[in-house]
Amino acid sequence: MDSLSINSLLEDLKNPDLVVREQATKKLWRIWFQQKGIYGLERIDQSQKLLDAGEMSEAETMLTALIKDQPDFAEAWNRRAFLYYSMGDYKQSLADCQMVIQINPVHFGALHGMGLCYAALGRYGDAIKAFKRALDIQPYSLVNQKLILECTLRLS
Repeated sequence: MDSLSINSLLEDLKNPDLVVREQATKKLWRIWFQQKGIYGLERIDQSQKLLDAGEMSEAETMLTALIKDQPDFAEAWNRRAFLYYSMGDYKQSLADCQMVIQINPVHFGALHGMGLCYAALGRYGDAIKAFKRALDIQPYSLVNQKLILECTLRLS
């Protein structure tokens, strides 16, 4: 998909119409997951099945191999960040989220993940910044608005 289409979808995330925003969100996720074609998508799906089965080590091995093979595949980094977050390894998750943002600066999922990691580490100011960056892309995200309020309360 060309950058013009992606820019159009990013604009749709700011639309007051909920249906337009939801469709744009789904399309962006689909683009990100399909960035490396069937091979990448299948590997991510397999890693998710391992994660769902509680086989964290196997899922991590699979995602790490995918990242090594396709280092510019932002969603592979993002899925591993989610895995690390699920395991309580917030620093490693944060490092992977930062890689996602280097590859895809508008990845609102990774920005949200960064905020969650910073909050888990007690770095509420950094969490607020990450959630605000996600809100710049997805201004109607109630979860990020709520998390900014929660982190702000923890700072006071």
